[in-house]
Amino acid sequence: MTGATGGLLLVHAHPDDETLTTGGTIAHYRRRGVPVTVVTCTLGEEGEVIGERWSRLIAAEADQLGGYRIGELTAALAALDAGEPRFLGGPGRWRDSGMAGTPSARNPRAFVNSGDAAVEALVEVLVELRPRVVVTYDPRGGYGHPDHIRAHEITTEAVSVAAERGWDVPKFYWTVTDASLLREHTAALARRTVDELPGALPKGWRLPVEPELAAMSTGGVTTEVDVSDVLAAKRAAMRAHATQVTVAPSGREFALSNNIALPVLPVEHFRLVRGTLGERGADGLEHDLFSGI
Repeated sequence: MTGATGGLLLVHAHPDDETLTTGGTIAHYRRRGVPVTVVTCTLGEEGEVIGERWSRLIAAEADQLGGYRIGELTAALAALDAGEPRFLGGPGRWRDSGMAGTPSARNPRAFVNSGDAAVEALVEVLVELRPRVVVTYDPRGGYGHPDHIRAHEITTEAVSVAAERGWDVPKFYWTVTDASLLREHTAALARRTVDELPGALPKGWRLPVEPELAAMSTGGVTTEVDVSDVLAAKRAAMRAHATQVTVAPSGREFALSNNIALPVLPVEHFRLVRGTLGERGADGLEHDLFSGI
């Protein structure tokens, strides 16, 4: 349903981000017939690679990882029923900046150096598609990646500029992690591993330590979307990003190239930063991104 107007638009930094943070929400709304467009800002050229088969595609060797990840993103979006990939400015317009402090950020094409051109490119998409809901990261980019922070910056500005050019987005959200829920599910994983299913994690994986959880946890949750009925689609999309993500045989946990096990959560959380909250439940949270519009 990419290209349809009036739906949900999500701005993500690299292929796999759309699935890890909002894959359940994408599948949830597609199942309900809502048009969904995922705008990806880079090809993820600077990513690490899990396993040996495609390991030489990395930037330091063949520098072909970005092209390969287009295929992974295509398969992941198909699993979520979210159409074809749409890259900001076209495929390859901006390059993955890498982690903070790395030489890749000095590349003139690095997304962190995208300037006003990236904002303008996103404004064009917003005016074209007129989404009722827009989602991107919080100001720290979830866990501090420079490209996530840049995606937050350009989306925030583009939403404001688009309002001056004929489309005032009714609701604008940040995708966030609920710290207490993450810790609750991680503790449950630890109990299963130690008490119920010793050795349940794949070989080489480990449980996260508290500082690692704190690094990715945010707050200010206003909205919770129950994605438990579409977790099969989210897991399929995660598996499609095989150079970046491994899903445990149980389907309950996943890991990136660092082999730190994290739970696949049955809900996804957001913080409304523009617009008005809709109907809220007994927990005080909104449960539908489109509520009230």
